[in-house]
Amino acid sequence: MGSAQLALSYGQAYVAPDRRYHRSSMSVTLPQDGQLNAKGACAVISDSTRRNAMAKQAGDLSVRGFLADYYSTPDHWDVKTSATRVLRALNGWCFSQSQCVTDGSYVSSLSAMVYRGRSAHLFHLGDTLVFRLRGAEFEQLSRDHVADLGGYRYPSRALGMDVSIEIDYVQFPIKQGDIFLFTTQAVMGTLMPSEYVQLIRQDASDLNAASDRLAAAAVQRAQARGYGAEQFCFQLVRIDELPDEQPDHPGRAYGDLPIPPELSLGDRLDGLEIEAVLSRTAQSRVYRVRDVQTGREMVMKAPSPELSTRNAYLEHFLLQQWVVERVKSPFVVRIMESSRPRRYLYYLMAYIEGENLAGWARRHPQASLVQRLDIANQLGKAVQALHHRDLLHQQIHPSNVMIDRHGQVVLTDFSACRMREGGNQNESRELARQVGLTEHSAPEYALDDGVGRRSDQYSLASTVYWLLTGEPPYELAPNQLRSHTDLEQLVYRSARTRNPEVTLALDEALRRALDPQRALRYRRMSEFRHALRQSVTGESGVRRPGHRILRDPASFWQGVAGILLLLLVLTWLLR
Repeated sequence: MGSAQLALSYGQAYVAPDRRYHRSSMSVTLPQDGQLNAKGACAVISDSTRRNAMAKQAGDLSVRGFLADYYSTPDHWDVKTSATRVLRALNGWCFSQSQCVTDGSYVSSLSAMVYRGRSAHLFHLGDTLVFRLRGAEFEQLSRDHVADLGGYRYPSRALGMDVSIEIDYVQFPIKQGDIFLFTTQAVMGTLMPSEYVQLIRQDASDLNAASDRLAAAAVQRAQARGYGAEQFCFQLVRIDELPDEQPDHPGRAYGDLPIPPELSLGDRLDGLEIEAVLSRTAQSRVYRVRDVQTGREMVMKAPSPELSTRNAYLEHFLLQQWVVERVKSPFVVRIMESSRPRRYLYYLMAYIEGENLAGWARRHPQASLVQRLDIANQLGKAVQALHHRDLLHQQIHPSNVMIDRHGQVVLTDFSACRMREGGNQNESRELARQVGLTEHSAPEYALDDGVGRRSDQYSLASTVYWLLTGEPPYELAPNQLRSHTDLEQLVYRSARTRNPEVTLALDEALRRALDPQRALRYRRMSEFRHALRQSVTGESGVRRPGHRILRDPASFWQGVAGILLLLLVLTWLLR
Protein backbone atom coordinates (compact mmCIF):
# COMPACT_ATOMS: atom_id res chain seq x y z
CA MET A 1 0.00 0.00 0.00
CA GLY A 2 1.43 3.37 -1.02
CA SER A 3 1.92 6.23 1.42
CA ALA A 4 -0.71 8.97 1.58
CA GLN A 5 -0.20 12.15 -0.43
CA LEU A 6 -1.25 15.70 0.36
CA ALA A 7 -4.78 16.23 -0.99
CA LEU A 8 -6.88 19.38 -0.96
CA SER A 9 -10.07 20.81 -2.45
CA TYR A 10 -10.95 24.38 -3.30
CA GLY A 11 -13.81 26.60 -4.44
CA GLN A 12 -14.08 30.16 -5.74
CA ALA A 13 -16.65 32.91 -6.25
CA TYR A 14 -16.23 36.29 -7.88
CA VAL A 15 -18.57 39.29 -7.87
CA ALA A 16 -17.95 41.94 -10.53
CA PRO A 17 -20.34 43.65 -12.96
CA ASP A 18 -17.74 43.51 -15.72
CA ARG A 19 -14.88 41.00 -15.45
CA ARG A 20 -12.88 43.05 -17.97
CA TYR A 21 -12.34 45.69 -15.31
CA HIS A 22 -11.85 43.59 -12.21
CA ARG A 23 -8.90 44.35 -9.95
CA SER A 24 -8.59 41.04 -8.07
CA SER A 25 -7.18 37.70 -9.15
CA MET A 26 -6.91 34.29 -7.48
CA SER A 27 -5.72 30.78 -8.31
CA VAL A 28 -4.90 27.37 -6.80
CA THR A 29 -2.28 24.99 -8.20
CA LEU A 30 -2.06 21.32 -7.21
CA PRO A 31 0.81 19.71 -9.17
CA GLN A 32 1.51 16.03 -9.76
CA ASP A 33 3.30 13.69 -7.36
CA GLY A 34 6.94 14.59 -8.02
CA GLN A 35 6.48 18.35 -7.97
CA LEU A 36 3.89 18.13 -5.18
CA ASN A 37 6.51 16.56 -2.90
CA ALA A 38 9.24 18.99 -3.94
CA LYS A 39 7.33 22.29 -4.17
CA GLY A 40 3.89 21.64 -2.65
CA ALA A 41 0.45 23.01 -3.59
CA CYS A 42 -0.13 26.74 -3.79
CA ALA A 43 -3.07 29.16 -3.32
CA VAL A 44 -2.69 32.84 -4.27
CA ILE A 45 -4.86 35.95 -4.20
CA SER A 46 -4.01 39.49 -5.32
CA ASP A 47 -5.85 42.80 -5.29
CA SER A 48 -5.03 46.21 -6.71
CA THR A 49 -6.50 49.58 -5.73
CA ARG A 50 -9.78 50.84 -7.15
CA ARG A 51 -8.18 54.01 -8.50
CA ASN A 52 -5.57 52.15 -10.50
CA ALA A 53 -6.23 52.24 -14.26
CA MET A 54 -4.06 49.11 -14.65
CA ALA A 55 -5.60 47.19 -11.76
CA LYS A 56 -6.62 44.19 -13.87
CA GLN A 57 -3.15 43.81 -15.40
CA ALA A 58 -1.48 44.21 -11.99
CA GLY A 59 -3.67 41.60 -10.30
CA ASP A 60 -3.50 39.01 -13.06
CA LEU A 61 0.24 39.42 -13.65
CA SER A 62 1.17 39.06 -9.98
CA VAL A 63 -0.72 35.76 -9.59
CA ARG A 64 0.43 34.22 -12.90
CA GLY A 65 3.97 35.44 -12.43
CA PHE A 66 4.29 34.06 -8.91
CA LEU A 67 2.94 30.61 -9.78
CA ALA A 68 5.00 30.27 -12.97
CA ASP A 69 8.26 31.34 -11.35
CA TYR A 70 7.74 29.49 -8.06
CA TYR A 71 7.33 26.14 -9.81
CA SER A 72 10.37 26.93 -11.98
CA THR A 73 12.74 27.34 -9.02
CA PRO A 74 15.28 24.55 -8.34
CA ASP A 75 13.87 21.54 -6.53
CA HIS A 76 16.62 21.68 -3.89
CA TRP A 77 15.50 25.12 -2.67
CA ASP A 78 13.20 25.11 0.33
CA VAL A 79 9.78 26.80 0.21
CA LYS A 80 10.87 30.01 1.92
CA THR A 81 13.90 30.50 -0.33
CA SER A 82 11.94 29.81 -3.51
CA ALA A 83 8.93 32.03 -2.74
CA THR A 84 11.00 34.88 -1.29
CA ARG A 85 13.33 35.06 -4.26
CA VAL A 86 10.43 34.89 -6.70
CA LEU A 87 8.56 37.68 -4.89
CA ARG A 88 11.64 39.90 -4.81
CA ALA A 89 12.27 39.39 -8.51
CA LEU A 90 8.57 39.95 -9.31
CA ASN A 91 8.55 43.08 -7.16
CA GLY A 92 11.57 44.48 -8.99
CA TRP A 93 9.93 43.85 -12.36
CA CYS A 94 6.59 45.41 -11.31
CA PHE A 95 8.34 48.45 -9.81
CA SER A 96 10.47 49.03 -12.93
CA GLN A 97 7.46 48.64 -15.25
CA SER A 98 5.44 51.11 -13.17
CA GLN A 99 8.10 53.74 -13.86
CA CYS A 100 7.47 53.34 -17.59
CA VAL A 101 3.70 53.99 -17.57
CA THR A 102 1.86 57.24 -16.88
CA ASP A 103 -1.67 55.92 -16.35
CA GLY A 104 -1.79 53.46 -13.46
CA SER A 105 0.81 51.11 -11.99
CA TYR A 106 1.65 47.45 -11.41
CA VAL A 107 1.17 47.75 -7.63
CA SER A 108 -0.96 45.07 -5.94
CA SER A 109 -1.44 43.34 -2.61
CA LEU A 110 -0.71 39.62 -2.63
CA SER A 111 -1.07 36.65 -0.30
CA ALA A 112 0.36 33.27 -1.25
CA MET A 113 0.13 30.07 0.79
CA VAL A 114 2.22 27.03 -0.03
CA TYR A 115 1.10 23.67 1.38
CA ARG A 116 3.96 21.19 1.50
CA GLY A 117 4.04 18.02 3.57
CA ARG A 118 2.30 18.70 6.87
CA SER A 119 3.07 22.43 6.94
CA ALA A 120 1.77 25.63 5.38
CA HIS A 121 3.88 28.66 4.47
CA LEU A 122 2.18 32.07 4.18
CA PHE A 123 3.80 34.95 2.25
CA HIS A 124 1.94 38.25 2.52
CA LEU A 125 2.24 41.77 1.07
CA GLY A 126 -0.31 44.58 1.44
CA ASP A 127 -3.92 44.23 2.63
CA THR A 128 -5.34 41.00 1.15
CA LEU A 129 -6.94 38.77 3.78
CA VAL A 130 -6.25 35.15 4.76
CA PHE A 131 -8.28 33.34 7.46
CA ARG A 132 -8.17 29.81 8.86
CA LEU A 133 -11.26 27.93 10.01
CA ARG A 134 -10.36 25.07 12.35
CA GLY A 135 -13.37 23.58 14.12
CA ALA A 136 -15.33 26.63 15.36
CA GLU A 137 -12.23 28.85 15.51
CA PHE A 138 -12.00 31.50 12.78
CA GLU A 139 -8.60 33.25 12.84
CA GLN A 140 -7.05 35.91 10.60
CA LEU A 141 -3.53 34.80 9.59
CA SER A 142 -2.49 37.86 7.54
CA ARG A 143 -1.73 41.35 8.81
CA ASP A 144 -3.31 44.43 7.24
CA HIS A 145 -0.71 46.83 5.86
CA VAL A 146 -2.67 49.99 4.99
CA ALA A 147 -2.08 53.73 4.98
CA ASP A 148 -4.76 56.42 5.39
CA LEU A 149 -4.21 59.21 2.84
CA GLY A 150 -6.79 61.96 2.47
CA GLY A 151 -9.57 59.83 3.90
CA TYR A 152 -8.80 56.88 1.59
CA ARG A 153 -7.16 53.66 2.72
CA TYR A 154 -4.34 52.41 0.51
CA PRO A 155 -2.26 49.24 0.85
CA SER A 156 1.30 49.70 2.09
CA ARG A 157 4.20 47.28 1.68
CA ALA A 158 2.51 46.05 -1.50
CA LEU A 159 4.08 44.29 -4.48
CA GLY A 160 5.70 46.76 -6.89
CA MET A 161 5.32 49.74 -4.55
CA ASP A 162 9.03 50.21 -3.87
CA VAL A 163 12.34 48.95 -5.19
CA SER A 164 12.69 46.70 -2.13
CA ILE A 165 10.03 44.87 -0.14
CA GLU A 166 9.49 43.45 3.32
CA ILE A 167 7.59 40.16 3.13
CA ASP A 168 5.50 38.79 6.00
CA TYR A 169 6.33 35.10 6.38
CA VAL A 170 4.90 32.53 8.77
CA GLN A 171 5.09 28.73 8.81
CA PHE A 172 2.65 26.59 10.81
CA PRO A 173 1.44 22.98 10.94
CA ILE A 174 -1.80 22.05 9.19
CA LYS A 175 -4.45 19.52 10.14
CA GLN A 176 -6.84 17.48 8.09
CA GLY A 177 -10.09 19.41 7.75
CA ASP A 178 -8.51 22.89 8.02
CA ILE A 179 -10.26 25.40 5.72
CA PHE A 180 -8.49 28.55 4.54
CA LEU A 181 -10.34 31.60 3.23
CA PHE A 182 -8.64 34.07 0.85
CA THR A 183 -10.41 37.37 0.18
CA THR A 184 -9.83 41.11 -0.24
CA GLN A 185 -10.23 44.32 1.75
CA ALA A 186 -13.53 45.07 -0.04
CA VAL A 187 -15.35 42.59 2.24
CA MET A 188 -14.27 44.30 5.45
CA GLY A 189 -17.31 45.62 7.30
CA THR A 190 -19.76 43.20 5.68
CA LEU A 191 -19.76 39.83 7.49
CA MET A 192 -19.02 38.94 11.10
CA PRO A 193 -16.66 36.05 12.00
CA SER A 194 -19.62 33.96 13.22
CA GLU A 195 -21.35 34.48 9.86
CA TYR A 196 -18.28 33.28 7.97
CA VAL A 197 -18.24 30.12 10.07
CA GLN A 198 -21.98 29.51 9.63
CA LEU A 199 -21.97 30.07 5.85
CA ILE A 200 -18.94 27.86 5.27
CA ARG A 201 -20.08 25.06 7.60
CA GLN A 202 -23.60 25.03 6.13
CA ASP A 203 -22.33 22.60 3.49
CA ALA A 204 -18.55 22.41 3.60
CA SER A 205 -18.47 19.48 1.15
CA ASP A 206 -19.06 21.87 -1.78
CA LEU A 207 -16.56 24.73 -1.53
CA ASN A 208 -17.79 26.43 -4.71
CA ALA A 209 -21.29 26.61 -3.22
CA ALA A 210 -19.85 27.86 0.08
CA SER A 211 -17.94 30.58 -1.79
CA ASP A 212 -21.13 31.58 -3.61
CA ARG A 213 -22.97 31.85 -0.27
CA LEU A 214 -20.24 34.11 1.11
CA ALA A 215 -20.36 36.32 -1.98
CA ALA A 216 -24.16 36.64 -1.95
CA ALA A 217 -24.26 37.43 1.77
CA ALA A 218 -21.47 40.03 1.44
CA VAL A 219 -23.23 41.75 -1.49
CA GLN A 220 -26.56 41.82 0.38
CA ARG A 221 -24.95 43.26 3.54
CA ALA A 222 -23.01 45.88 1.57
CA GLN A 223 -26.12 47.04 -0.31
CA ALA A 224 -28.09 47.20 2.94
CA ARG A 225 -25.44 49.47 4.41
CA GLY A 226 -25.36 51.68 1.34
CA TYR A 227 -21.89 51.16 -0.05
CA GLY A 228 -20.58 49.57 -3.22
CA ALA A 229 -20.43 45.82 -3.64
CA GLU A 230 -19.03 45.66 -7.16
CA GLN A 231 -15.76 43.87 -6.38
CA PHE A 232 -15.88 40.82 -4.09
CA CYS A 233 -13.94 37.57 -4.40
CA PHE A 234 -13.70 34.52 -2.15
CA GLN A 235 -11.41 31.48 -2.38
CA LEU A 236 -11.70 28.52 -0.03
CA VAL A 237 -9.08 25.76 0.33
CA ARG A 238 -9.67 22.64 2.44
CA ILE A 239 -7.04 20.11 3.56
CA ASP A 240 -8.57 16.73 2.71
CA GLU A 241 -5.60 14.45 3.44
CA LEU A 242 -2.10 14.82 4.84
CA PRO A 243 0.96 12.76 3.89
CA ASP A 244 2.11 10.11 6.37
CA GLU A 245 5.25 12.06 7.13
CA GLN A 246 7.21 15.09 5.99
CA PRO A 247 8.68 14.29 2.55
CA ASP A 248 12.39 14.04 2.09
CA HIS A 249 14.43 17.13 1.31
CA PRO A 250 13.10 18.46 -1.99
CA GLY A 251 16.50 18.24 -3.60
CA ARG A 252 16.90 14.48 -3.14
CA ALA A 253 15.79 13.83 -6.72
CA TYR A 254 19.02 15.42 -7.93
CA GLY A 255 21.15 16.31 -4.90
CA ASP A 256 21.57 12.73 -3.74
CA LEU A 257 22.72 11.45 -7.11
CA PRO A 258 26.38 10.37 -7.02
CA ILE A 259 29.06 12.53 -8.59
CA PRO A 260 30.36 10.96 -11.80
CA PRO A 261 33.82 9.37 -11.59
CA GLU A 262 36.75 10.70 -13.59
CA LEU A 263 35.87 10.08 -17.24
CA SER A 264 38.15 9.61 -20.25
CA LEU A 265 37.79 9.41 -24.02
CA GLY A 266 35.46 6.54 -24.98
CA ASP A 267 33.86 6.09 -21.54
CA ARG A 268 30.07 5.95 -21.34
CA LEU A 269 27.69 7.33 -18.72
CA ASP A 270 23.86 7.17 -18.91
CA GLY A 271 24.05 6.46 -22.63
CA LEU A 272 26.44 9.38 -23.24
CA GLU A 273 29.84 8.64 -24.80
CA ILE A 274 32.79 10.88 -23.93
CA GLU A 275 34.28 12.33 -27.12
CA ALA A 276 36.64 14.89 -25.57
CA VAL A 277 37.69 16.29 -22.20
CA LEU A 278 37.18 20.05 -22.50
CA SER A 279 38.12 21.16 -18.99
CA ARG A 280 39.31 19.82 -15.63
CA THR A 281 39.26 22.30 -12.73
CA ALA A 282 39.19 22.06 -8.95
CA GLN A 283 35.40 22.52 -9.04
CA SER A 284 34.16 20.75 -12.17
CA ARG A 285 34.73 18.56 -15.20
CA VAL A 286 33.48 19.51 -18.67
CA TYR A 287 33.21 16.91 -21.46
CA ARG A 288 32.01 16.84 -25.03
CA VAL A 289 29.63 13.90 -25.26
CA ARG A 290 27.49 12.13 -27.84
CA ASP A 291 24.11 10.62 -27.09
CA VAL A 292 24.48 7.09 -28.48
CA GLN A 293 20.71 6.83 -28.96
CA THR A 294 20.10 10.09 -30.87
CA GLY A 295 23.59 10.93 -32.10
CA ARG A 296 23.38 14.47 -30.69
CA GLU A 297 26.59 16.13 -29.57
CA MET A 298 26.34 17.99 -26.26
CA VAL A 299 28.49 19.34 -23.44
CA MET A 300 28.31 17.64 -20.04
CA LYS A 301 29.26 19.52 -16.90
CA ALA A 302 29.74 17.58 -13.65
CA PRO A 303 31.20 18.40 -10.24
CA SER A 304 34.79 17.41 -9.63
CA PRO A 305 35.01 13.99 -7.90
CA GLU A 306 37.09 15.61 -5.15
CA LEU A 307 34.11 17.79 -4.15
CA SER A 308 31.94 14.98 -2.74
CA THR A 309 31.93 16.53 0.75
CA ARG A 310 31.69 20.22 -0.26
CA ASN A 311 27.95 20.57 0.01
CA ALA A 312 27.97 24.35 -0.41
CA TYR A 313 29.40 24.10 -3.90
CA LEU A 314 27.20 21.15 -4.80
CA GLU A 315 24.12 23.18 -3.87
CA HIS A 316 25.30 25.94 -6.19
CA PHE A 317 26.05 23.38 -8.90
CA LEU A 318 22.38 22.37 -8.83
CA LEU A 319 21.50 26.04 -9.28
CA GLN A 320 23.57 26.39 -12.45
CA GLN A 321 21.22 24.32 -14.62
CA TRP A 322 18.25 26.33 -13.36
CA VAL A 323 20.10 29.55 -14.24
CA VAL A 324 20.65 28.48 -17.84
CA GLU A 325 17.07 27.22 -18.20
CA ARG A 326 15.67 30.52 -16.91
CA VAL A 327 17.46 32.71 -19.47
CA LYS A 328 16.08 32.53 -22.99
CA SER A 329 18.55 34.21 -25.34
CA PRO A 330 20.38 33.15 -28.51
CA PHE A 331 23.52 34.63 -26.94
CA VAL A 332 23.38 32.36 -23.84
CA VAL A 333 24.05 28.63 -24.05
CA ARG A 334 20.92 26.48 -23.69
CA ILE A 335 20.21 23.37 -21.64
CA MET A 336 19.70 20.01 -23.39
CA GLU A 337 17.72 17.01 -22.19
CA SER A 338 19.17 13.51 -22.25
CA SER A 339 17.24 10.66 -23.89
CA ARG A 340 17.63 8.61 -20.68
CA PRO A 341 17.09 9.30 -16.95
CA ARG A 342 20.09 10.62 -15.06
CA ARG A 343 21.85 8.28 -12.63
CA TYR A 344 24.62 10.77 -11.81
CA LEU A 345 24.87 14.44 -10.92
CA TYR A 346 25.52 16.53 -14.07
CA TYR A 347 23.72 18.66 -16.60
CA LEU A 348 23.89 18.96 -20.38
CA MET A 349 24.30 22.02 -22.58
CA ALA A 350 24.18 22.58 -26.32
CA TYR A 351 27.51 21.98 -28.03
CA ILE A 352 28.82 25.11 -29.74
CA GLU A 353 30.77 24.26 -32.87
CA GLY A 354 33.36 27.00 -32.80
CA GLU A 355 36.06 28.37 -30.53
CA ASN A 356 36.37 30.63 -27.53
CA LEU A 357 37.13 34.33 -27.89
CA ALA A 358 40.79 33.91 -26.98
CA GLY A 359 41.27 31.39 -29.80
CA TRP A 360 39.30 33.55 -32.24
CA ALA A 361 41.48 36.58 -31.49
CA ARG A 362 44.67 34.57 -32.11
CA ARG A 363 43.37 33.34 -35.47
CA HIS A 364 42.06 36.74 -36.60
CA PRO A 365 44.75 39.30 -35.76
CA GLN A 366 43.70 41.44 -38.76
CA ALA A 367 39.99 41.56 -37.83
CA SER A 368 38.57 45.04 -38.30
CA LEU A 369 37.38 47.31 -35.53
CA VAL A 370 33.80 46.91 -36.75
CA GLN A 371 34.06 43.09 -36.47
CA ARG A 372 35.42 43.31 -32.94
CA LEU A 373 32.74 45.76 -31.84
CA ASP A 374 30.06 43.50 -33.29
CA ILE A 375 31.33 40.75 -30.98
CA ALA A 376 31.26 43.23 -28.10
CA ASN A 377 27.66 44.15 -28.88
CA GLN A 378 26.55 40.50 -28.96
CA LEU A 379 28.32 39.82 -25.67
CA GLY A 380 26.57 42.85 -24.17
CA LYS A 381 23.21 41.37 -25.21
CA ALA A 382 24.09 38.10 -23.45
CA VAL A 383 24.95 39.89 -20.21
CA GLN A 384 21.77 41.98 -20.45
CA ALA A 385 19.70 38.81 -20.84
CA LEU A 386 21.09 37.63 -17.49
CA HIS A 387 20.50 40.98 -15.83
CA HIS A 388 16.89 41.04 -17.02
CA ARG A 389 16.39 37.87 -14.96
CA ASP A 390 18.15 39.40 -11.93
CA LEU A 391 21.26 37.25 -12.40
CA LEU A 392 24.94 38.16 -12.15
CA HIS A 393 27.43 36.19 -14.26
CA GLN A 394 30.59 37.22 -12.34
CA GLN A 395 32.97 35.32 -14.67
CA ILE A 396 33.00 37.23 -17.96
CA HIS A 397 36.35 36.73 -19.69
CA PRO A 398 37.54 35.54 -23.14
CA SER A 399 37.65 31.83 -22.22
CA ASN A 400 33.94 31.85 -21.29
CA VAL A 401 32.82 33.44 -24.57
CA MET A 402 32.26 31.12 -27.54
CA ILE A 403 31.98 32.15 -31.19
CA ASP A 404 30.29 29.65 -33.47
CA ARG A 405 31.11 29.06 -37.14
CA HIS A 406 28.52 31.69 -38.15
CA GLY A 407 30.13 34.39 -36.01
CA GLN A 408 27.48 34.38 -33.26
CA VAL A 409 28.60 34.95 -29.69
CA VAL A 410 27.40 32.53 -26.98
CA LEU A 411 28.11 33.14 -23.29
CA THR A 412 28.95 29.96 -21.36
CA ASP A 413 30.09 28.77 -17.90
CA PHE A 414 27.81 29.75 -15.04
CA SER A 415 30.05 28.51 -12.22
CA ALA A 416 29.85 31.85 -10.37
CA CYS A 417 26.36 32.93 -11.46
CA ARG A 418 24.01 34.05 -8.68
CA MET A 419 20.70 35.78 -8.15
CA ARG A 420 21.18 39.52 -7.63
CA GLU A 421 19.92 40.22 -4.11
CA GLY A 422 20.85 43.25 -2.03
CA GLY A 423 21.26 41.26 1.17
CA ASN A 424 23.53 38.55 -0.27
CA GLN A 425 26.35 40.54 -1.88
CA ASN A 426 28.88 38.86 0.40
CA GLU A 427 27.77 35.41 -0.78
CA SER A 428 28.02 36.49 -4.42
CA ARG A 429 31.51 37.86 -3.92
CA GLU A 430 32.70 34.79 -2.00
CA LEU A 431 31.33 32.47 -4.70
CA ALA A 432 33.24 34.41 -7.37
CA ARG A 433 36.40 34.13 -5.28
CA GLN A 434 35.90 30.41 -4.79
CA VAL A 435 35.56 29.86 -8.53
CA GLY A 436 38.56 32.12 -9.10
CA LEU A 437 39.08 35.80 -9.91
CA THR A 438 40.69 36.81 -13.22
CA GLU A 439 42.36 39.92 -14.59
CA HIS A 440 38.93 40.88 -15.95
CA SER A 441 37.22 40.75 -12.52
CA ALA A 442 36.07 44.08 -11.11
CA PRO A 443 38.20 45.54 -8.27
CA GLU A 444 35.37 45.24 -5.73
CA TYR A 445 35.70 41.44 -5.74
CA ALA A 446 39.20 41.72 -4.29
CA LEU A 447 38.40 44.52 -1.82
CA ASP A 448 35.31 43.17 0.00
CA ASP A 449 33.12 45.90 -1.51
CA GLY A 450 29.56 45.49 -2.74
CA VAL A 451 29.08 43.80 -6.11
CA GLY A 452 26.26 44.12 -8.64
CA ARG A 453 25.39 44.63 -12.28
CA ARG A 454 28.12 47.25 -12.71
CA SER A 455 30.64 44.59 -11.70
CA ASP A 456 29.58 42.57 -14.76
CA GLN A 457 29.78 45.81 -16.76
CA TYR A 458 33.44 46.17 -15.73
CA SER A 459 34.25 42.59 -16.77
CA LEU A 460 32.50 43.08 -20.10
CA ALA A 461 34.38 46.34 -20.74
CA SER A 462 37.69 44.74 -19.75
CA THR A 463 37.06 41.89 -22.18
CA VAL A 464 36.19 44.37 -24.96
CA TYR A 465 39.34 46.42 -24.19
CA TRP A 466 41.43 43.24 -24.44
CA LEU A 467 39.70 42.32 -27.70
CA LEU A 468 40.59 45.73 -29.19
CA THR A 469 44.15 46.03 -27.87
CA GLY A 470 45.34 42.57 -26.82
CA GLU A 471 46.26 43.98 -23.39
CA PRO A 472 44.56 44.65 -20.03
CA PRO A 473 43.41 48.24 -19.28
CA TYR A 474 45.61 48.55 -16.16
CA GLU A 475 49.20 47.56 -15.40
CA LEU A 476 48.08 46.15 -12.03
CA ALA A 477 45.43 43.47 -12.41
CA PRO A 478 42.37 44.21 -10.20
CA ASN A 479 42.46 40.69 -8.74
CA GLN A 480 45.90 41.56 -7.29
CA LEU A 481 44.57 44.43 -5.17
CA ARG A 482 45.15 44.11 -1.43
CA SER A 483 43.68 47.36 -0.04
CA HIS A 484 41.72 50.42 -1.14
CA THR A 485 44.97 52.41 -1.34
CA ASP A 486 46.00 50.13 -4.22
CA LEU A 487 43.16 51.61 -6.28
CA GLU A 488 45.39 54.65 -6.87
CA GLN A 489 47.65 52.39 -8.96
CA LEU A 490 44.81 51.66 -11.37
CA VAL A 491 45.57 54.32 -13.98
CA TYR A 492 43.65 53.74 -17.20
CA ARG A 493 45.86 53.15 -20.24
CA SER A 494 44.23 54.74 -23.26
CA ALA A 495 43.16 52.16 -25.84
CA ARG A 496 43.98 54.70 -28.59
CA THR A 497 47.70 54.42 -27.85
CA ARG A 498 47.53 50.66 -28.51
CA ASN A 499 45.09 50.63 -31.42
CA PRO A 500 44.97 53.77 -33.63
CA GLU A 501 41.55 52.72 -34.99
CA VAL A 502 39.94 53.24 -31.56
CA THR A 503 38.08 56.54 -31.65
CA LEU A 504 38.00 59.13 -28.91
CA ALA A 505 34.35 58.33 -28.17
CA LEU A 506 35.05 54.58 -27.92
CA ASP A 507 38.05 55.17 -25.65
CA GLU A 508 35.95 57.36 -23.36
CA ALA A 509 33.16 54.74 -23.21
CA LEU A 510 35.66 52.06 -22.18
CA ARG A 511 37.34 54.35 -19.64
CA ARG A 512 34.03 55.07 -17.89
CA ALA A 513 32.88 51.44 -17.82
CA LEU A 514 36.31 50.48 -16.42
CA ASP A 515 36.33 53.05 -13.62
CA PRO A 516 37.77 51.43 -10.46
CA GLN A 517 34.91 53.00 -8.48
CA ARG A 518 31.74 51.01 -9.16
CA ALA A 519 29.47 54.03 -8.60
CA LEU A 520 31.19 56.01 -11.40
CA ARG A 521 30.50 53.48 -14.15
CA TYR A 522 27.43 53.57 -16.38
CA ARG A 523 24.23 53.16 -14.38
CA ARG A 524 22.87 50.56 -16.81
CA MET A 525 24.36 48.07 -19.23
CA SER A 526 22.16 49.55 -21.96
CA GLU A 527 23.95 52.91 -21.58
CA PHE A 528 27.34 51.27 -22.09
CA ARG A 529 26.12 49.34 -25.14
CA HIS A 530 24.62 52.54 -26.57
CA ALA A 531 27.97 54.30 -26.11
CA LEU A 532 29.73 51.48 -27.97
CA ARG A 533 27.29 51.73 -30.88
CA GLN A 534 27.59 55.53 -31.00
CA SER A 535 31.36 55.25 -31.16
CA VAL A 536 30.92 53.46 -34.51
CA THR A 537 28.03 55.36 -36.07
CA GLY A 538 28.86 58.81 -34.77
CA GLU A 539 32.62 59.09 -35.35
CA SER A 540 34.39 59.71 -38.65
CA GLY A 541 37.44 57.86 -37.40
CA VAL A 542 35.90 54.40 -37.90
CA ARG A 543 35.94 52.65 -41.23
CA ARG A 544 32.54 52.53 -42.94
CA PRO A 545 31.60 51.83 -46.56
CA GLY A 546 32.27 54.92 -48.69
CA HIS A 547 34.33 56.70 -45.99
CA ARG A 548 38.07 57.02 -45.48
CA ILE A 549 39.83 56.91 -42.14
CA LEU A 550 41.57 60.15 -41.19
CA ARG A 551 44.45 58.57 -39.31
CA ASP A 552 46.61 61.75 -39.27
CA PRO A 553 44.54 64.97 -39.44
CA ALA A 554 47.66 67.17 -39.38
CA SER A 555 49.11 65.55 -42.52
CA PHE A 556 45.72 65.83 -44.23
CA TRP A 557 45.47 69.59 -43.69
CA GLN A 558 49.13 70.08 -44.65
CA GLY A 559 48.31 68.37 -47.95
CA VAL A 560 45.26 70.62 -48.46
CA ALA A 561 47.39 73.72 -47.79
CA GLY A 562 50.02 72.54 -50.31
CA ILE A 563 47.41 72.07 -53.03
CA LEU A 564 45.96 75.51 -52.39
CA LEU A 565 49.45 77.05 -52.56
CA LEU A 566 50.11 75.27 -55.88
CA LEU A 567 46.84 76.57 -57.31
CA LEU A 568 47.73 80.11 -56.20
CA VAL A 569 51.14 79.93 -57.91
CA LEU A 570 49.60 78.59 -61.14
CA THR A 571 47.04 81.40 -61.13
CA TRP A 572 49.82 84.01 -60.73
CA LEU A 573 51.92 82.48 -63.59
CA LEU A 574 48.99 82.35 -66.02
CA ARG A 575 48.10 86.03 -65.69
